[in-house]
Amino acid sequence: MQTVVTTPPLSAARLATRLAFLVAGFGVACWAPLVPFAKARLGVGDGVLGMLLLCIGLGSVVAMMLTGALSARYGSKPIIVAGGCGLAVILPCLSVVSTPLALGLALLAFGASLGSLDVAMNIHAIEVERREARPLMSGFHALFSVGGFAGSTFMTFLLSLHVSALASTLLCAALMLVATLLARSRLIETAEANEGPLFVAPRGIVLVLAALTAITFLVEGALLDWSALLITGTGLVAAAHGGLGYMLFSIAMTAGRFGGDALTARVGDRAMMFWGGLLATAGFVVLLIAPVALVAMAGFLLIGLGASNVVPVLFRRAGSQRAMPAALAVAAVTTTGYAGNLVGPAGVGFVANGVGLPNAFWMLAVLMFLVPCCARWVTAKR
Repeated sequence: MQTVVTTPPLSAARLATRLAFLVAGFGVACWAPLVPFAKARLGVGDGVLGMLLLCIGLGSVVAMMLTGALSARYGSKPIIVAGGCGLAVILPCLSVVSTPLALGLALLAFGASLGSLDVAMNIHAIEVERREARPLMSGFHALFSVGGFAGSTFMTFLLSLHVSALASTLLCAALMLVATLLARSRLIETAEANEGPLFVAPRGIVLVLAALTAITFLVEGALLDWSALLITGTGLVAAAHGGLGYMLFSIAMTAGRFGGDALTARVGDRAMMFWGGLLATAGFVVLLIAPVALVAMAGFLLIGLGASNVVPVLFRRAGSQRAMPAALAVAAVTTTGYAGNLVGPAGVGFVANGVGLPNAFWMLAVLMFLVPCCARWVTAKR
């Protein structure tokens, strides 16, 4: 790997990386409150809307596969700037397009901006962490969660004041543009050597890292889509309180990531991954055998705390392995993780249809147990 330019101090590069993660979380969360408005404006049914929403995932996955190669050649800085600006420019379009085709194309572009930003900011985060020689990845990922909370809250607040959807998105877009431009001059300009192929198929340890990332993202997506049905279906809570479990999971995950860097510096990646995966697995067991709601809520907290720092460790290992170029490895891990988040909840529904939702969640517990089982292997020096 060859570093070509390094201008900003590390403190500035750290700030720029945090801003990139904030923008990504903020941007995607701003879209969620707009979905009912888009459905009413287009006059489409749930089936058509579901197909349109898939465009975000399709655009993201395609962009993620390309971004690793582009980052390896040109560095992550221009892609972060382009992705952040893309989110800001396209968001207002999502509030005014009036045909399914136009919305589908806009969502494809929105997803592509999000996917490219997601990969590039993780590549940049790995480089900043490498230069500082201390764990930083958990804190960066925590900022994505903070951005998501801020985006959904701010957009909902504006819409509740009867501010038009266009005006609301323009204001949010302006905030994202300002943050992206503030980050631009502070981003590290690096690129890998141009010799060799631009694309390398995932192989070796990267395949294992990608699989474990997919499992962890699958768990998060399944909890978002199915946890309320699980605890209401078993009679632990009333339907009105079904969202409490995921809320506690999200709070625990964000809190765990804010404290994750300091803890990782003390115990190391292997222990963090082993005990984190074990704690998350134990959380599933507690959740599934819980006789009362309070115990089930404790299970959600354990899953969130345990899983919170698994993905940051996996990204860090993807950046330090030598089986393939780091940028391409990060792209492979990100793409596979995102695919797990997209496809996983549907897979849980398919399994639940055959054996019941509780048994489908036991399957998630078994999958999560693979994380501590593989901890020694994926963190071994290579």
